[in-house]
Amino acid sequence: MKYKWYKGNIHTHTTKSDGDDTPDSVVKWYRKHDYDFLVLSDHNHLTLLDYSQGKRHFKRPLMIPGEEVSANIEIDNQLIPLHINAIGINRLIEPIYSDSIISTIQANIDNIIEAGGIASINHPNYKWAFTHKELTHIKGASLLEIYNGHPTSNNDGGPGKFSTEQIWDFVLSCNKKIFGVATDDSHNYHDFIPSKSNPGRGWLMVKSDKLAIDKIVESLKLGDFYSSTGVILEEINISNKSIDIKICQEEQFIYKTQFIGTNGELLATVPGINPFFKLDKNQIYTRATIISSGGKKAWIQPVFMDYLF
Repeated sequence: MKYKWYKGNIHTHTTKSDGDDTPDSVVKWYRKHDYDFLVLSDHNHLTLLDYSQGKRHFKRPLMIPGEEVSANIEIDNQLIPLHINAIGINRLIEPIYSDSIISTIQANIDNIIEAGGIASINHPNYKWAFTHKELTHIKGASLLEIYNGHPTSNNDGGPGKFSTEQIWDFVLSCNKKIFGVATDDSHNYHDFIPSKSNPGRGWLMVKSDKLAIDKIVESLKLGDFYSSTGVILEEINISNKSIDIKICQEEQFIYKTQFIGTNGELLATVPGINPFFKLDKNQIYTRATIISSGGKKAWIQPVFMDYLF
């Protein structure tokens, strides 16, 4: 069976919530920039576009129904934003509020799954909402944002605060199979400056034999994709012995790949555009972060040893 890579964004806002441009204009931006699929994820609103009506007969981007289920709860006089993207849903989802971070996230994930979708837990470091301490108790989520393009997402953490990659590693180390995503969380489509939440900062490259809603959602659920802020991969080959990656050479950039294992341990750093790593069955998982000298990154999904051996 022949597979292709399809580029898409799963976290996108319009004037139907707090974005500054209309759904049609937002989709036009992503079409112009060669995205194959797109999720409009307005807060607590199911924003749908029907290409079959009127004069719209576009094949791309494929529009996947979605919503950012947003439940803000107050704990110790602090408002905690608990936002979960619902991808591939068949109805609008009303947020559920509970008395704790764990119970609120879990209730909304359960609701997303019941509505036929998959759940992506968004920006854990936005307002320092939660960490792996809560996420290790959560069941059913398929995806976790490890890069969010909004300027207030605190992806890199800080003194006394974990980065989103560290949070991901701690969750994975509890043998929780959740896949890391890079997203735009785009809101601003007119002024392109670092302080705005612009499109084009983070995306997914999904491996599928067909550009169709069920196929893309299934690939996301299974982890058949990599995430990127600008590094492009030609191939990812995984066996029960090794990970072999082929990076697309761009400009004069040079590349290094960090192979990472249990609890975020750096297992190896491999230079070049064809990094290779021999798997260690004593690790719970192994994943890779590819870093360009230009500052851009790509992330491949974790390989779990209990699945291979």
